[in-house]
Amino acid sequence: MLGTMQHWPLLCSKVIDHAAAQHPHRKIVSRSCEGPIHETNYAELRGRALKVAQRLVADGIGLGDRCATLAWNTWRHLEVWYGLLGIGAVYHTVNPRLFPDQIVWIVNDAADRVLFVDLTFVPLVESLIARMPTIEKVVVLTDAAHMPATTIPNAVAYEDWIAEVDGNFHWLEFDENTAAGMCYTSGTTGNPKGVVYSHRSNVLHAWMAATPDMMGLGAADVVMPVVPMFHANCWSLAFTAPLTGAGLVMPGPKLDGASIHELTERFGVTFSAAVPTVWLMLLQHLEATGSKLGSLRRVVIGGSACPRAITEKFLKNYNVEVRHAWGMTEMSPLGSICTPKPETKPADDEAWLDLQIKQGVPPFGVEMKITDDENRPLPHDGKAFGRLKVRGPAVAASYFHGVGMEHFDSEQWFDTGDVATIDPHGYMQITDRAKDVIKSGGEWISSIDLENLAVGHPDVAEAAVIGVAHPKWDERPLLIIVPKKDREPTREAILDFMAGKIAKWWMPDDVVVVPEIPHTATGKIQKTALRDRFRDYRLPTA
Repeated sequence: MLGTMQHWPLLCSKVIDHAAAQHPHRKIVSRSCEGPIHETNYAELRGRALKVAQRLVADGIGLGDRCATLAWNTWRHLEVWYGLLGIGAVYHTVNPRLFPDQIVWIVNDAADRVLFVDLTFVPLVESLIARMPTIEKVVVLTDAAHMPATTIPNAVAYEDWIAEVDGNFHWLEFDENTAAGMCYTSGTTGNPKGVVYSHRSNVLHAWMAATPDMMGLGAADVVMPVVPMFHANCWSLAFTAPLTGAGLVMPGPKLDGASIHELTERFGVTFSAAVPTVWLMLLQHLEATGSKLGSLRRVVIGGSACPRAITEKFLKNYNVEVRHAWGMTEMSPLGSICTPKPETKPADDEAWLDLQIKQGVPPFGVEMKITDDENRPLPHDGKAFGRLKVRGPAVAASYFHGVGMEHFDSEQWFDTGDVATIDPHGYMQITDRAKDVIKSGGEWISSIDLENLAVGHPDVAEAAVIGVAHPKWDERPLLIIVPKKDREPTREAILDFMAGKIAKWWMPDDVVVVPEIPHTATGKIQKTALRDRFRDYRLPTA
């Protein structure tokens, strides 16, 4: 016996339809690449997205065709996003911070046909376009007045391009499992791997992300997605905000602390999301200028583990709630967010900060477990840590072209590559990447725990921990720190600060002060580069 409900495909075009119908005048504010602030709303954005769709069809783009974007978070990028989705084409957000050779590789691997590019990245495309043979047209996301003279063949200004159609168009209908978008992993080992989202997975993920104990968004919110659209759907906010009717403030190319603070205060941002380095810049700006946060109520921090010091400053100095999150490109990307349950409700601020160290609990739609190296399940006791594995309707079952199948098992469990614990209440805590965990004397040491502790020192701006070869213990931790401006922390001061807060055998064997720590294109600490740099480092205990 089957149910008698209507067949209503979960298509992403229905998200922008809902936003335009129920919240037509909700503002979408963007800092443009040209400079001025631009304002639109959901009704206008949907109308222009229809023109994008109509123009793409006129150019011969159709179901399953991949089209790349090299662009910041702006209204034009959103228009292109929904225009592509409305005809069954596939948005492919390319991370412009990747090495040029990587950009060429993933555009060619995806066989993108059209490239939408912001003004910032026109010189980059000029240097690479000859190596991208599948690209038939480049659309520069600007108007005729700002269109640069360029050597890119077949380049056209976006506003001129969509002006050639009238917008009298209807979204196409197709199966909800049709490919909707593509995002490639950062490729820390080997070539980047493509993840292909479906319309169904995107809509389900947006619902999951919007729930109260996850991002908790509603029509009264004003959302600023600082996390770029090329970072796994900007953590679903390109879907979750219009799905809930929340207003949008798009930061464009300026992501420094002062610029983020200006937009937050000027447009009453209540919710934002970004990686820890962005929030460090904002907090440093606030401290340097004595500024306050008037409207901001919640921030989601993910991409890498959030140091306790960041959460504490937001809570105690600015009355802003931090929601510590974890996820992956392969998960669309939300995997968990740390919010209290009735049985874990913190008694005070310190207890809340203790809880917030964890990455939290998964939403409905994400199953989670930990196993040992032989795939044997480990207990959820908060102590045993092992390989973190997940599955669900918005979790990848494979990569594009079928590469990397060793990460997926016959029961669809995806091995995330993270090492984690899960406590009896279901709270997950990442202790390391499997490749970054330090194996000392047969025991494992969490580099993340050491890094978060070191960043709590008042003189430390950033910290990284790597394992260095040791003749007796196999590996021992080396702590690498970047000092705050005009501070000169000593090895002894740092180690004294850490003493008593961790097991003695976890204590770093040495501390190195450096002017900067290298990062990947997604803002994570580039530990491969640090391991190369310190490969021959001799610890004082060796």
